[in-house]
Amino acid sequence: MNPPYTDAFNRLVTIMNELRAQCPWDKKQTIHTLRQQTIEETYELADAITTEDWTDIKEELGDLLLHIVFYSKIGAEQDRFTLDEVINGVCEKLISRHPHIYGDVKVENEDDVKRNWEALKLKEGKTSVLAGVPRTLPALVKAMRLQEKAKQVGFEWDTREQVWEKVEEEIGELQEAIAANDQQKMEEEFGDVLFSLVNFARFLKIDAENAVALTNNKFISRFTQMETLAAAEGRQLADMNLDEMDALWNEIKRQRP
Repeated sequence: MNPPYTDAFNRLVTIMNELRAQCPWDKKQTIHTLRQQTIEETYELADAITTEDWTDIKEELGDLLLHIVFYSKIGAEQDRFTLDEVINGVCEKLISRHPHIYGDVKVENEDDVKRNWEALKLKEGKTSVLAGVPRTLPALVKAMRLQEKAKQVGFEWDTREQVWEKVEEEIGELQEAIAANDQQKMEEEFGDVLFSLVNFARFLKIDAENAVALTNNKFISRFTQMETLAAAEGRQLADMNLDEMDALWNEIKRQRP
């Protein structure tokens, strides 16, 4: 670690120690009370990345780093682990899982690196290539991670055309469930459609979760602009019919594609 980083990191550790000893709020925190805040900080970082707001990215990275130091402080207090062990642990993991850098393994591309990574995890005691995907991940993110991991053992289509055929097949099965008015089957088949679309997104090199996040942001922007335009006419959206609202929507789309 270069000296500037060492100084900054030591400053953070010192402040954490002082807060843990002196601040009533920091004294009370446990791994369980911090958990939800850590999740929120992670989502805030994800939002900043989606919008490419580098100022917010920097700030949210700092918040997450604080949480890492905080958990490590609590771990040390309970004689579970130290901050040094956390840092050295990830260093050892990186070295052991990059034998093409720190050993004599040869790789041709990124896919080879990923396959080696998953193979090494199995040697370390993992019982499945799908092990390690958190149960609580957002569904679209989890779908993408499961598919990426399955790919490492060859469970993967060859072309995007094959994947799209699967999407169409799943849409057909959803339509059959709709025709049968089978609510449980509709939910199952709808999930299959989304899962296959996530797979297609991977083949297009698109992050499905991020794509939906961008669309959500676009919808929020356009909808709030509709409210603004309606207000300028002395009206509220609730007082307008769908055709009138659709006209506002299309006007906004023309102005800001």
